[in-house]
Amino acid sequence: MAYTPEDLQRLQAALAKGERRVSFGDKTVEYRDVDELQSAIREVKRDLAAQGRVVRPPRQIRITTSKGT
Repeated sequence: MAYTPEDLQRLQAALAKGERRVSFGDKTVEYRDVDELQSAIREVKRDLAAQGRVVRPPRQIRITTSKGT
């Protein structure tokens, strides 16, 4: 199955909320436990990387300014 970044987002959101049931379009999957859900997330990340769609976390930029002394 070719996964999409949206599939990864759904899985990660379910993990963050403590849910075990995730819907992908017209299909719903219920994972037995957190380990199985985390395994699915790793699988989707590997598949996206193989497709050349590397998922990177958002970049954070911190800017500090001062008026001087």
